[in-house]
Amino acid sequence: MFSNLGDMGKMLAGMQENASKLEAELESKNFSVKSGGGMLEVSMNGKGEVVDLIIDDSLMSDKDSLQILLISAISDVNKMVQQNQQSSAMGMLGNLGGMNPFGAK
Repeated sequence: MFSNLGDMGKMLAGMQENASKLEAELESKNFSVKSGGGMLEVSMNGKGEVVDLIIDDSLMSDKDSLQILLISAISDVNKMVQQNQQSSAMGMLGNLGGMNPFGAK
């Protein structure tokens, strides 16, 4: 399968390096969604961690509206993060294309 163990080791090292780069890249990206005409904003990093939440004071007295807007905004920004993670992972797999585990040049 592999032409030698050295090639397999290089491929595994390359995969590990790419995974580390991907994780750092995801953590540095930010995604934001506004809801309720800008009265609420949720921001997540590329790893899916909420990093900021801005709520207009007028929503503080309307719990039902606040809950609806929060659910909507969190769902929307989470979809953005997931799409980015998928495309980043596909890009990482594409970068492995230069490494042939079967020894063919």
